[in-house]
Amino acid sequence: MPDESSAYPEPSDFEVMRPTYHENDDGFVTARISISPFSVEGESSTKAGARRAALYEARKTYASYHPNYDEENPFPEHFIDRQGTEWELLPPFERSTYGDYRFTDDLGEEDYVDIETMLMWDVRPDEIIEDDA
Repeated sequence: MPDESSAYPEPSDFEVMRPTYHENDDGFVTARISISPFSVEGESSTKAGARRAALYEARKTYASYHPNYDEENPFPEHFIDRQGTEWELLPPFERSTYGDYRFTDDLGEEDYVDIETMLMWDVRPDEIIEDDA
């Protein structure tokens, strides 16, 4: 249920708006979604990724106005992307130190990254791995 005390649009309102795109000199694409007077931007290696990044920014901004809003993670907890890289969401107590996700890079080294960087890289799940609980 929307909180009428805030003028900030709900994240779903941004989802139905068409972004404007700008191709940056560095090869990345910026998507801007506006609902006057509010605007969100996201940057990624593709237009689709930039749109996903902008929608994530809309959810983060909405959460800053509404602390009870459960900010949705745009990625599953454990998945393999389209390039075959396995990603795993870190426990909350490790995220402030390392980032949001753990993965193994091309050199076989374990590395960590935050959600914003994953969106910038346009990481997309290909196969969701169900954890045995």
